[in-house]
Amino acid sequence: MGSLPVAGAGLRSQPMGIRIGVSALIVVLYIGLLASVTHMVSHFENRDELPGFTFDDVTSAYHGIDSPGLLGTALERGHPETLPSAEKELLLQWLTSGRIVEDYDSLDLEIPPAEIIDQSCIECHTRAAGAETGSAIPPLEYFDDIKEIAFSRKVLPTPVAVLAASTHAHALALSIQGLVVIALASMTRWRRRPISLLIAIMGLGLVGDVGGWWLARFSPSWTVCIMVSGAGYSLAQGILLASVLADLWWPRASIRDSQ
Repeated sequence: MGSLPVAGAGLRSQPMGIRIGVSALIVVLYIGLLASVTHMVSHFENRDELPGFTFDDVTSAYHGIDSPGLLGTALERGHPETLPSAEKELLLQWLTSGRIVEDYDSLDLEIPPAEIIDQSCIECHTRAAGAETGSAIPPLEYFDDIKEIAFSRKVLPTPVAVLAASTHAHALALSIQGLVVIALASMTRWRRRPISLLIAIMGLGLVGDVGGWWLARFSPSWTVCIMVSGAGYSLAQGILLASVLADLWWPRASIRDSQ
């Protein structure tokens, strides 16, 4: 029992070797937390088939995305009303052909989509027209503009077997890691109330993060829970680890003992 910190003394009372070893392991934990953020961004980035890391990347991983292109949606609801039915069908066939880029201005088609859009849509869908009306009318002046609203996105969620394996690995490892951090933080000389609050945030954050992976399969709104809970778990753990480091090295006379 002599190796345990005495009441109010905190971890500063431990031998130098223990304090150095624990501090080194905490530094490694910090590296792991930073690496996990980097891995998450690189792992999920572009999963929604769009560049950059966005909220939709996480949604597509756990719920999936089925988002029709805005151009196809507008055509199906009858916009523009003056567009002949035959040309509308040609555009819809083009959008679902899987050859949007290749056939945009193809001369092999009866009427190239570029020609239909130029004759029936450009008059209203210009940057100048949007600026004049103050509305968010999507411009169709260039093919790069058209590509942004032409492609539909359908991304399937992570398979259940893969999600189960990931849950098995992460739930066990992260909960044990959290328990170790709790044990260390509980031995510090800091006041119990802030330590208790951080421990609660960390625990609930892990439950919300891992539980949200499964609940998001039923509703994409749980993606918010995943991101907020994951951030809460990591931030709370980071602060707790900082409190342990401070307690290991800050002179006891400089800190008011916890009550």
